[in-house]
Amino acid sequence: MKGKWRILCAVFLCCWLCAIPVKAVGDGNVDGGGGSMGQGSSQNVWSPGNDGVRVTVVRAEGREPVTRPVDLTNKKPKIDYSFGKVCKLSYSGGTALSVDTGTYEYVNPAQALPKIISSQSNGAANIEAIKNYFTDEQVIRSIAGLTGMDFEVLVSGGYKLLLEPVGYYRFQGSMIATTATEAALYDEKLSGGLRKRMVSFTHKNLPLSMFLETGDLGYPAWGKSTDQTVSDEEIKSSLGLGIVRFQDILPEGPEVASYDYEYRTNTEVITSVRIKGGQSDPEHPVTVTFQIGGRDYRVENVYYPEGEEQLAWVRWTTPKEEQVMEIPVTVEGGGTAEKGIITARITELGKNPPPDPNADDRNDSFQAVQIPYRSEATTTGWSVWKPWWKAEWVWHETPEAEEEGYWVDEGWWEFLLERHSASLSASMELWGDEKSPTANGKTMKSGYGFHERVMTSVQTDQPDAVTPAQNAVTYFPEFGYKTFWRLLERMGDGYGMTHEFFENSYSTYRGRTHFTPIWYPDGSYTPYTWLMDCWTPAGMLARNLTDTLQIQGNLWEDWHIAPQNPWR
Repeated sequence: MKGKWRILCAVFLCCWLCAIPVKAVGDGNVDGGGGSMGQGSSQNVWSPGNDGVRVTVVRAEGREPVTRPVDLTNKKPKIDYSFGKVCKLSYSGGTALSVDTGTYEYVNPAQALPKIISSQSNGAANIEAIKNYFTDEQVIRSIAGLTGMDFEVLVSGGYKLLLEPVGYYRFQGSMIATTATEAALYDEKLSGGLRKRMVSFTHKNLPLSMFLETGDLGYPAWGKSTDQTVSDEEIKSSLGLGIVRFQDILPEGPEVASYDYEYRTNTEVITSVRIKGGQSDPEHPVTVTFQIGGRDYRVENVYYPEGEEQLAWVRWTTPKEEQVMEIPVTVEGGGTAEKGIITARITELGKNPPPDPNADDRNDSFQAVQIPYRSEATTTGWSVWKPWWKAEWVWHETPEAEEEGYWVDEGWWEFLLERHSASLSASMELWGDEKSPTANGKTMKSGYGFHERVMTSVQTDQPDAVTPAQNAVTYFPEFGYKTFWRLLERMGDGYGMTHEFFENSYSTYRGRTHFTPIWYPDGSYTPYTWLMDCWTPAGMLARNLTDTLQIQGNLWEDWHIAPQNPWR
């Protein structure tokens, strides 16, 4: 390998791999679980070992696929239908599930895959072996060739590999191939029909065979059980994926693994918890109570069918002071909560504004750093079970008189799954301060101030369950996008909320400005803004935003000092 490649971390080899010469090229962000599987029928069955991995090259900064996915497998599967070559990111972005009855395309790699999906009869998969495989230089070179990527471009730091476990199994008599995400989407199309017949595989061993150790590409780390069945929503949002990255481009962020939620002060938020156990219907309803800041928030009529679950959530406003809050959750009516106590950390964003810039400031050692990129989420979905009564009238004869009797409705509760969604779009605009006499559009001299405006737009079909995008924080290149930042002020309210700089206390005219340092070199000047706190029952939507000014010259060039005229 060339010396310029940055290795993120050492990959520890399993003992039985020590004899194989391996050169690790990337960092595998993969973990896995699973468990024993029940017995299926001949029409609905998965055989251990019938698995593979879908590999997609993804641009790190934009989170978009840049190659057609490739399915790797040690088998030669005979597939009746699949759903084409679509990756999880595309489905998360709104691509619809589409049946493909054409020839299923796959590649048998020269270096055989390790076991991907655990099973009771064939043993557990070795997650370290999976990491080692997908960070092996020869495997990466092979993937580069299969996807049409130049190897050195692939490992240069701007791209990542998205891994998704693929299962080959018989469903209703037909052999099909799906990723975990496709299985969840297919199950939704069938109103739970896939889960009903293949739950141990499609809703446990397949999705739990890969998940993230740390959040990336807009997907969170998985911190829940690794050997219990999961829901379609959990699969779509968090499971059935691994990531290999070749350069750590994520900045320092506020995520803290020991807390269930990271909130900001004085912000409207959504807190949710999953409820399951038994069946909840209008005859046997479940009520969930959240105890927040000395107040009880009751959520009544939380319905779901037997074997399923339902999100219950509350909308509330965080306090104005930093603190850690414990939120007890109690359930009445037979169900159980995923968590009995939710822990939320509430932080203040406005504590590190930049210092007063001075005209004689210098920074001779300044070096530009890469613009940060946090894992973002711009769209999400959740669902609500709606019960309805299916009548079944049965005639009951009266024993004493055969011709007499009565009708009895011996029906039952059916459930309709009502789906909801939310999306966040936003843009960021910079322009020179009107007090800068030589500014021209986005070109200005260093030492002057500039303005910023962030425009947001939230779209949802369930407004009472979604908040606006309420907080935006801007980081600056002169501070390496850390150390100091500016919390932007909310201008107006609602789903079209805008954000601008607060009035600058160092500005003579109290302008909503940020002053560029006098020493900043000519060229691009790109602030970075993290827009966040658009809360939904399924989590927070957030965006990375940038805009660029061009620096040409400095403030001193606009000043002319001449000797006093003796003739005046």
